[in-house]
This record gives sequence, C-alpha cells and structure tokens, in this order.
Amino acid sequence: MSVALNSTQLEILKLFRNDQPEEELQEIKSLLIAYLANKVIFEADKAFNEKGYADTIFEKWKQEHFRKTA
Repeated sequence: MSVALNSTQLEILKLFRNDQPEEELQEIKSLLIAYLANKVIFEADKAFNEKGYADTIFEKWKQEHFRKTA
C-alpha cells in the first residue's frame, strides 16, 4: 500500500536532502512538536472562548469520570 506525501512532507524532505547529525534531528523534532502543540493550544483556547466556558468548568471536569462502562 503506497501513500502519497502531502505538500508539507515534501517541503520538509527538500529542506533536509543531506544527512543531519542526530543532535540536529532531535532539535528539529522538538521544534515541530512545539509548533504543533502551540497550534493545538490555540485551537483549544479558541473553542473555549467560543463556547463561553469559565475557568471553573475545568475544575468541574477534573472531578468527573468520563469512562463508559460496557
């Protein structure tokens, strides 16, 4: 099963045509993880604000159990 690469993946491959030292690969991985984490936080904050949730909702959620029994 072959999967086509998307445009982001292709651009990243172009940037790193040459071998990179392991240390640089770990730095790049950390940067990508931080970038994606920031995007998730931004979207969560946006949804939080759009729903009009107050900070107290998180305290309530901490006390609830969301597991479903079979």
